[in-house]
Amino acid sequence: MRVSTIPISAWVGIAGIVLALFCAIFAPWIAPFGEREVVGDIWLPMGGDFLLGTDNLGRDLLSRLIYGARTTISVALAATFLSFSLGMLLSFTAAVTGGFIDQMFSRFNDLMMAIPTLIFALVVLAVLPQQLWILILVMAVLDSTRVFRIGRAVALDVAVMEFVEAARLRGEGTGWIIFREILPNTLSPLLAEFGLRFAFSILFLSTLSFLGLGIQPPAADWGGMVKDNKDGIIFGISAALIPGGAIATLAICVNLVVDWLMKRTSSLKGGRGDA
Repeated sequence: MRVSTIPISAWVGIAGIVLALFCAIFAPWIAPFGEREVVGDIWLPMGGDFLLGTDNLGRDLLSRLIYGARTTISVALAATFLSFSLGMLLSFTAAVTGGFIDQMFSRFNDLMMAIPTLIFALVVLAVLPQQLWILILVMAVLDSTRVFRIGRAVALDVAVMEFVEAARLRGEGTGWIIFREILPNTLSPLLAEFGLRFAFSILFLSTLSFLGLGIQPPAADWGGMVKDNKDGIIFGISAALIPGGAIATLAICVNLVVDWLMKRTSSLKGGRGDA
C-alpha cells in the first residue's frame, strides 16, 4: 500500500496561503490602524509605531497590506470561481455533445485566446464603468478561455471511456453525464488547474491595479499599493517593494501547493494497481 506524504515545499505553500487567508478574514481585528487612516508623515521608515513604515499619504503600510490581502484574495478568488464555472460548463458540454456545438465553442474560444489578454482587458475596463463586479466579470471571462481548453481536453479523454458509453446507452442526459460521470473523474487535475488560475488572477489583478484600471483608491490592494509608492524607489524608500513581495510570495505559495497536487495526481494514476 502506497502512503502519500506531504513534502516540505507543500507545507510551506500551505502555511503561506493560510497566513494570507487569516489576514484577509480577520483584517479589521488584526490591523493596527484603519484601511484609510492617515497616521503620520509620508514614507516613514520601519520601526517604532509603524512596523513596516508608512506609505505615500502617511497611512500605516502594515494595515494597508493586511486589508489589501482581503481585497486582492477575494476579488481573485471570485474571478477564478466564476471563470472555472463558465469554462468547465462550456468545455464539458462541447466535449460531450460534439459536432457543431463543439466546433462553435472551440473556434470562438480560439478567437478569444488570439486577442492579447491584458490589452483586451484594458480596452474593456477603460470603456465600462469602474465597478467591482465589472472587474470580476471581465477577469473571469478572459480567464475562462484557458479553463475551456484544458477542460475540453480532460473531458474528451473521459468521454470515450466505457462507463460514459454505458450512461449514454441507459439514456442519461447531457447534464447527468457531465456532473455524475465526467466531473468526478477529472476533479484532481482540475483542482491543480484551479490553483494555477487563482495565482494568475492575483497577478492579473495586481497588474490592472498598477495600471489604474483594477481596484480603485482609496481601497487597499497590493497592486495599487505598488503603484502608489513606486516613486519612493527613486529615494531609496522600500514601500513599493513590500506589497510587491507579498504578491510574489502568495503566487509562489500557491504554485508550491499546485506542484504537489499535480505530482500526487500523476502518482495516483500510476499506482492503482499497487497493494
